[in-house]
Amino acid sequence: MVNKDVRFIPGLVALATIAVIWFVVPVPEGVTADAWHLLALFVGTIVAIIGKALPIGAVAMLAITAVALTGVTNSSPSLAIKDALSGFSNSLIWLIGIAIIISRGLAKTGLGNRIGYYFISLFGKRTIGIGYSLALSELLIAPVTPSNTARGGGIIHPIMRAIATSFGSSAEEGSARKIGHYLALVNYHSNPITSAMFITATAPNPLIVKLIADATGSEIGITWGGWALAALLPGLVCIGLMPLIIYMIYPPQVKETPDASQFAKNKLSEMGAMSGHEKIMVCVFALLLTLWAGIPAMIFGEAWSFNTTAVAFLGLSILLITQVLTWEDVLKEKSAWDTVVWFSALVMMATFLNKLGLIAWFSSVVETNIQGFGFGWQLSVLILLSIYFYAHYFFASTTAHITAMFAAFYVAGLALGAPPLFLAFLLAAASSLMMSLTHYATGTSPIIFGSGFVPLEQWWIMGLVMSVVNLAIWVFVGGLWWKVLGYW
Repeated sequence: MVNKDVRFIPGLVALATIAVIWFVVPVPEGVTADAWHLLALFVGTIVAIIGKALPIGAVAMLAITAVALTGVTNSSPSLAIKDALSGFSNSLIWLIGIAIIISRGLAKTGLGNRIGYYFISLFGKRTIGIGYSLALSELLIAPVTPSNTARGGGIIHPIMRAIATSFGSSAEEGSARKIGHYLALVNYHSNPITSAMFITATAPNPLIVKLIADATGSEIGITWGGWALAALLPGLVCIGLMPLIIYMIYPPQVKETPDASQFAKNKLSEMGAMSGHEKIMVCVFALLLTLWAGIPAMIFGEAWSFNTTAVAFLGLSILLITQVLTWEDVLKEKSAWDTVVWFSALVMMATFLNKLGLIAWFSSVVETNIQGFGFGWQLSVLILLSIYFYAHYFFASTTAHITAMFAAFYVAGLALGAPPLFLAFLLAAASSLMMSLTHYATGTSPIIFGSGFVPLEQWWIMGLVMSVVNLAIWVFVGGLWWKVLGYW
């Protein structure tokens, strides 16, 4: 019997990659053998993830095993296994895992659907109003749904399809351009923008925080509130323009939708009044956002500041005590436990690549090549940003891309003279915004693309257009906003 989870050719390619880097490619000057061998394991892991040789959690387990057995981080077997498992002690990893479990309550209680239908009932009399309703729904639930796939593909997409179907817009019947084509594009392009706006809006964001802290010797520690404030203005501008830009490029055939508002009201009527569990979810979300934003500390002083991960545990504890979520729900949330495993492996490898000096070496190579053009730091950073961003055409995973490239490009940007916080927020945003490019860019892509409303060519065209728009907004509007905030 063939195991569908195992893909032998990508697996062999990953092993061959490790072997070539380890045994064939000479260790460059200025790099230790251990650092180079860890790079071989790291690149092989990324290749296996991209090629989907095994589920990402299984690949992570193999990576942890390889680091422990090869002793690339420490020649002592007991210390090597301690190093290999060190990622599990990272609080940011547990923040994302717990937040994913908490977000299960959105689906279980129906609160996610209620939010979507509520916005459509208010703004759904025109197609563009429905588009903005979908975008606002994404934005509202983004801070507490660290799986962008669950948010865009599991919560918003079914609502979008229900609206399209109610207007007789179907990919199978050739009527996608009625309204479904437009709504699917808005559904998708909301996802990268909201993912860029909060640390807890997509799983790799805490990894970025960790990489930035490591690169600066912990001089820069980005908080939940700091990230949200930095992304507030450019994110809102992107959300405000995106549905309109898509409307101008691919206008829907149906522009007036008086029935959509009534459709949403009917759905809300079917759902009835908010249940007790929904009200508890709302209160927990409000509590999480208040504490993550550091509002008590602003009012009462530093004694009222709380660790971000501890706050997530508090939210989960409340949901367990009130039985909004049961322990069975927690155990069944496979994506959360999967994320904790593979994130721990990648964070561990990235951390030791930095400790062993490999990141500093590679960043100096990037810096030297860009510096050769003789440009100032502003233009140099734009070149660096463009290379980092559009390299995502070759990745099917934002996590793999970020783990492979972020740290080196951030350090290179610092060496080119870029202000640390300006560069941090710019590359952090790009790490989510690059999801817009292709139909395989992130987990949300194949779900929405697979619904058939948008042909491949139009998906890529819209992706390229939105990539330019989003980057321009984050560079110019974001740059001015960060100047006002005193970040550079």
